[in-house]
Amino acid sequence: MHCVVCIKQVPDSAQIRVHPVTNTIMRQGVPTIINPYDLYALEEALRVRDTFGGTVSVLTMGPPMADAALRKALAFGADRAVLMTDRMFAGSDTLATSYVLAHGIMRLAAEQPVDIVFAGKQTIDGDTAQVGPGIARRLDLNQLTYVEKIERIDPDADGIVVHRRAEGGVHVLRTALPCLITMLEGSNEIRFASMDDMFRAARAEITRWSAKDAGIEDLTQCGLRGSPTVVRKVFAPTPRQEKAKLIDTDGLAPHEAAPRVIETLLAADRKLADHLAGVNSAR
Repeated sequence: MHCVVCIKQVPDSAQIRVHPVTNTIMRQGVPTIINPYDLYALEEALRVRDTFGGTVSVLTMGPPMADAALRKALAFGADRAVLMTDRMFAGSDTLATSYVLAHGIMRLAAEQPVDIVFAGKQTIDGDTAQVGPGIARRLDLNQLTYVEKIERIDPDADGIVVHRRAEGGVHVLRTALPCLITMLEGSNEIRFASMDDMFRAARAEITRWSAKDAGIEDLTQCGLRGSPTVVRKVFAPTPRQEKAKLIDTDGLAPHEAAPRVIETLLAADRKLADHLAGVNSAR
């Protein structure tokens, strides 16, 4: 079986800073770790490989320094690590991130068919829990989210049964492979890295893919350009070309000021004036 684990290198704990202009995470000078939820996904993928054989590929998108997280994943026992890094990916929100990672998984699948894509339920620097489902939607994979236990896998029958935590209880779900699974915290006990794997990780060559390497042709869906939820793009109002008009009501009583304000508003908005005229005539 071929399992792909999507991980993310995140700023450690409360040392996160946000850029005042782009509203993106500032990572310079902040210690980084593997997103804790992703470690449970990695451990589950390793257990699947230990049971059924196969390969565990670890995939991440980030700056060149993200290869440190990939080497740690290799030290835990992953077989291969791929870093998707390109200036075009900078500033990606969850929509753009899922787009890039989906292309990375497609390239991995072209080399070796993918049976299960694993991810943590969310990241500690975003807490949206959107990237995993976003990848599943783009790749048309069955998605099993908030999984706390894999009960059984039957590769011959292309079936997997999982326990999914739900409000007020647990869902027991079965679906066909390939699929995408997001793992909950505490779903397993993360193994210790062996000395052999640590030496292997230190010597390993991290595969690096740019947008071109991953076969991404539509760059408008990457980075800031492909991130509609970035506050700077959506919520920053554009300056008005005309100045607001001052309605002078100084010295007027309320019953005198109100008609002047209404007349000024209706004169400025003929559509509203016509609408109100139609309402009055209907009465």
